[in-house]
Amino acid sequence: MILSIEEDHNRFKKIVRGKVKQNLRKYISQGEMIGRRGKEAVSIPVPQIDLPKFRYGKSDSGGVGQGDGEKGKPVDNGDGQGTAGNQPGRHLREVEISLEELAEIMGEELELPKIEPKGKKEIVSKSDRYSAIRRTGPDSLRHFKRTYKEALKRQIISKEFNPVRPIIVPVKEDMRYRSWKTTKLPQSNAVIIYMMDVSGSMWDEQKEIVRIESFWIDTWLRANYKGLQTRFIIHDAVAHEVDRETFFTTKESGGTVISSAYSMCANIIEKDYPAAEWNIYPFHFSDGDNWSKEDNRTCMQILEERILPNVNMFCYGQVESAYGSGQFIEDIEKHFEEDDNVMTSVIPDRDAIYDSIKTFLGKGK
Repeated sequence: MILSIEEDHNRFKKIVRGKVKQNLRKYISQGEMIGRRGKEAVSIPVPQIDLPKFRYGKSDSGGVGQGDGEKGKPVDNGDGQGTAGNQPGRHLREVEISLEELAEIMGEELELPKIEPKGKKEIVSKSDRYSAIRRTGPDSLRHFKRTYKEALKRQIISKEFNPVRPIIVPVKEDMRYRSWKTTKLPQSNAVIIYMMDVSGSMWDEQKEIVRIESFWIDTWLRANYKGLQTRFIIHDAVAHEVDRETFFTTKESGGTVISSAYSMCANIIEKDYPAAEWNIYPFHFSDGDNWSKEDNRTCMQILEERILPNVNMFCYGQVESAYGSGQFIEDIEKHFEEDDNVMTSVIPDRDAIYDSIKTFLGKGK
């Protein structure tokens, strides 16, 4: 019975996984999962999965096949209300899926390669595995093969073993049990530094696009780095380091000086994240409208001299705004045309988030 339940549960998990993959582009573009995120899992509204179940009634309550009625008489379901329709109903079921499995599904669907961490210093985490053997323990952890071998050795040594009738009978001294051993696992350091333009030309919709994309970037990178850190920088004409909530909810106005954010990013890296010890991923999101061409040149200089030599890759995502000139991405692509560590992506709307993520993470750096 237990095996049957486990088989059904595993089959249901496969169905859920298939539905998530099938609707992944929609989930990514609409951000349906973000509001249902827990500490280690997200709750997903998955369509068209109906679980069969029995519903029991009272034995004397009548019903189909019971009570009065003639053989062959159709069942009366009562008077219907309203006019007929031709559209199917919408059946949604909330299912919970771990962030780790979500990252795996995203990697499969977007064909993302595994990231190859760089850096010398490592965080050491502890993991318990049942890789040791001891003489005492509960029956549920009994190691039958080792117990059998101990009993066989004892009977051979004591000359109790009969090859003609090889009956092995373990006694208490033969019992062996699985035991855990704590092992140290190296984990590479990694940090994401998010930068976002919050000037007057960046409206709520543009910020929502950034919020959705950063959730998926976080999900993928956390699957590759267990001790991932995040830092947040907002900027208009001046840059400020803020917490996550402020990063996505602040309402600002004014002009745009992108170099202020790049300078702060470079300072954070130089102060807190030595390149030899950390895997560093700066992401900048803007509508591409900067104060001046001179500041664009300053940005290129900071990137070239202070940021790019120290990071795994630098990603710039440009959202579309009715007031943005869009010039900045052209300057970056022209200046770093031959640099594989610079990734750029145009994100005109939510539907473009899916392809933008693949552009940023598709090289596995």
